[in-house]
Amino acid sequence: MTQTSGDTPQGLGFALGAYVLWGFLPLYMKLLSHVGPAEVVAHRVIWSVPLAGALLIALRRTGDLRAAFSSPRTLAMGCVTAALITVNWGIYVWAITSDRTLDAALGYYINPLFSVALGALLLRERLTGAQLVAIALAACAVAVLAISAGSVPWAAIGLTVSWGFYALAKKQLPIGPNQGFLLEVLILLIPALAYVAWLGWKEQGVFLSGDAETNWLLLGCGAVTAIPLILYANGAKGLRLTTIAILQYIAPTMIFLCAVIVFKEPFGQARMIAFPMIWTALVIYSVSMVRQMRAARA
Repeated sequence: MTQTSGDTPQGLGFALGAYVLWGFLPLYMKLLSHVGPAEVVAHRVIWSVPLAGALLIALRRTGDLRAAFSSPRTLAMGCVTAALITVNWGIYVWAITSDRTLDAALGYYINPLFSVALGALLLRERLTGAQLVAIALAACAVAVLAISAGSVPWAAIGLTVSWGFYALAKKQLPIGPNQGFLLEVLILLIPALAYVAWLGWKEQGVFLSGDAETNWLLLGCGAVTAIPLILYANGAKGLRLTTIAILQYIAPTMIFLCAVIVFKEPFGQARMIAFPMIWTALVIYSVSMVRQMRAARA
């Protein structure tokens, strides 16, 4: 992905739009609490295909997709990223519809720190002292929550790990982000259609057998899935990495506010300790990253 030397208004607008839409996504998913998470994920896949396909046709980049399907390596990498994004979507939908939205916020807050740790472990990237402190703080915050609840916050960790490995694998995919997204949902399309058909055959599915509002909400899953991803892909081209790194906290902050203010999820003593620890870790990490990038430019 080509990165500009400065921020453009178009890039900022696209990226802000993506993060704000992701921040409001829990409100949409909460309306589907009566639908199984796997069925919701299947409809996210199915109805994303027409939107992503229309965009690629408009951009006249369908040739890239044909080349991807003819390359065994690209197709294999696409299967890996498709599997990881499916796991991430599934955990996310389950967390929102099971009144664990705060765990979803926690997972996406921790994600940048997990990505840094992943880079150090798998890509041999060197960590600064500030980054080590930030990662240690985040680990302590998770430990506080685990000790208080008597169990590990698996939803938060699952979201962090699945998205972290997805982002890492996505970098290895030798096609653009828009083409990569369509490749992923096309790979997932047949399993998604088969699952929805099986639910219908067993008379366990909601789509077309429930109320009209639910049908429209499931149809809309394509738009709420594809549009933010497309906005982000195009916005990132016009922004510096430092700007993207700061903007990425918008979505988990909005998810956090949705959980506490709208959904009234309990914010007990353990979370009052853990979340400020995470926020402190992110401030340390962000300041360190900005200083590193300024020094590199100098």
